Amino acid sequence: MTPQSQAAFRALADPTRRDILMMLRGQEMTIAEVAENFDMTRAAVKKHLTVLSDGGLITVRAAGRERINTFDPGGMAPVLDWLSAFDAFWDDRLAALRNAIEEDGT
Repeated sequence: MTPQSQAAFRALADPTRRDILMMLRGQEMTIAEVAENFDMTRAAVKKHLTVLSDGGLITVRAAGRERINTFDPGGMAPVLDWLSAFDAFWDDRLAALRNAIEEDGT
């Protein structure tokens, strides 16, 4: 596993960060806007956003004094690559199930 994929999995390991990521997939948000949705300090939200950024799952850009956080779908590539290693497993299992159903029906 690459360091980038490890950082992405680390970022996704926390339920709060997954919630933040779900919010950011539909819109850009400032730290304050994200913090409004949680019962924690802005500093705690900032730490979560930093982990998401380090994992490559969001980008952060300056807009005056604000920092705008945006979901970066490209950051999910290492996660999807890792998960795709299991495609053959499921393909084989589903093919066996399909064959069993077809044989039972004839």
